[in-house]
Amino acid sequence: MQPLTVSRMCVVNSLGSGREATLEALRTGRGGLKPCTFETVTLETHVGEVPGVDDAGLPADLAPYDCRNNRLANMAIGQDGFEAAVEAARAKYGPHRVGVFLGTSTSGILSTEVAYRHRDPATGALPADFNFAATHSTGSLADFVSRRLGLEGPAFVVSSACATTAKVFANAARMIEAGLCDAAVVGGADSLCLTTLYGFHSLELVSPGACAPFDIARDGVSLGEAAGFALLERGEAAAHDGAVSLLGVGESNDAYHMSTPHPEGLGARLAMERAMTRAGLKPSDIDYVNLHGTATPYGDAAEDRAITELFGTATPVSSTKGYTGHTLGAAGIVEAIISVLCMQAGFMPGSPQTRTPDPALGSRYLLANEAAPLDRVMTNSFGFGGTICSLIFGWAR
Repeated sequence: MQPLTVSRMCVVNSLGSGREATLEALRTGRGGLKPCTFETVTLETHVGEVPGVDDAGLPADLAPYDCRNNRLANMAIGQDGFEAAVEAARAKYGPHRVGVFLGTSTSGILSTEVAYRHRDPATGALPADFNFAATHSTGSLADFVSRRLGLEGPAFVVSSACATTAKVFANAARMIEAGLCDAAVVGGADSLCLTTLYGFHSLELVSPGACAPFDIARDGVSLGEAAGFALLERGEAAAHDGAVSLLGVGESNDAYHMSTPHPEGLGARLAMERAMTRAGLKPSDIDYVNLHGTATPYGDAAEDRAITELFGTATPVSSTKGYTGHTLGAAGIVEAIISVLCMQAGFMPGSPQTRTPDPALGSRYLLANEAAPLDRVMTNSFGFGGTICSLIFGWAR
């Protein structure tokens, strides 16, 4: 594929708002997981809740879109000079030539949960001011972001579980390659809600403590929320010294089980191989892999098998979900941003809760940060239903 320049990135997650807050937490080992006090939830678990969402608002002209998910998106857009970068792209290409390809799995479910509490006791009708299309609907996110940034190019939302905001990079690459736009805003948001927390708990996938990927005592995920965006442009139009490029994207579906990965990691390996093929790279060219690594016994084992069979046991790997929690549909963009930040800062992140790596797993799993020049990094995102996506980033050439 033709490399795409990552012109700007922005993020909010439980580590704080903006790239610097995220990078500082990674450098110091400060995680964002805390005992759950979210809403009315009574589960014994840790979550990665973003501070300040309840107090955040939207611009007055976008008030109909007000929900937790769009608030997260709006918070991210306000970080890291992202709005100004998009404004420059809009002036350069025209608003019709900048696409918006976003992902979410939860969208504004919390708004419906709250509305349901206030339904009419006689008729069961939801409150008259409840706006499903502008809040709960997955399409709300792209509509809101397009309006918020003044963009008029092609726009849509992908909802493919926890691979969602990785897969939108592939959508953007295809749309730009097809000539339908010259630049694209990619990323998305996923927010905490009761449906997700109790749903994962019912599947016995939630850890009572902070998650510990690849640990011998790992016992499940810690859920989180986040939003993040990246501005992608054609490489020749935007490359500059210090720029990072999207080099390759690989997608697959292992078609094995609704909520369990293929035990041999076949889909994971296929996605990683496809990403390297599209980038024109071989396994030895990858300096570090940011794993999907949710800290479930089966999930980590399946990914480890795919990694070791493809890369061997020398390539450094780690999961950063011990910092942010599993941000579900937002995991792809959050971990893409983390991967790029670590490239730029010259270190590979360790894992804050992982103490004793499972000896049954063969990967070179990092417990602590390691300084290293990173030329090319891979990040993996896997979702329910077997949907899988791998991304490769490297320095623009």
